[in-house]
Amino acid sequence: MIFLDLFITFFKIGLFGFGGGYGMLSLIQHETVERAHWLSTAEFTDIVAISQMTPGPIGINSATYCGYTAIHNAGYGEAMAMLGSATATVALVLPSLILMVLISKLFMRYMNTHPVRSIFAGLRPAVVGLLAAATLLLCNAENFSTPTANTWQFCISCLLFAATAFGTGYLKINPIRMICYAAFAGLLLLY
Repeated sequence: MIFLDLFITFFKIGLFGFGGGYGMLSLIQHETVERAHWLSTAEFTDIVAISQMTPGPIGINSATYCGYTAIHNAGYGEAMAMLGSATATVALVLPSLILMVLISKLFMRYMNTHPVRSIFAGLRPAVVGLLAAATLLLCNAENFSTPTANTWQFCISCLLFAATAFGTGYLKINPIRMICYAAFAGLLLLY
């Protein structure tokens, strides 16, 4: 039963996850952590961190890790957890595959019409909103601590957040380099 729930959940996420992998993160967190309780918030945060560091799209990586962790947390063994990974990954990609085949045929035919241009004009702000929601959902106590729980970690986390946003957004430093810098700073300052 959990495999069917996993498939349906990630199929829905794949169907409505506009904005790519980062836009899907808020949907994945809502469905796996808040609704189904397959993962804890801390596990989801770890999954996002691992998904960013491994090659490939973050949405697919997150689905793979979430599927594995959800089945593992349900008490199944290693082989079943790997099947959970495959189930979540295929379910996430399947709507995109189906939609892209259909849309590419229609888009080539109607791409210069007013309704199609209007639809895309409406989708662009929604994509930005999904990306902003994913960012805000990750600004939690598991990632930043709190001023009352651990003031030092909270301040360092906020400083690293601001420095990374400034470095990648304004100074145009390569995001991979910024991840390495932040990891090194975290090692030095929080160990």
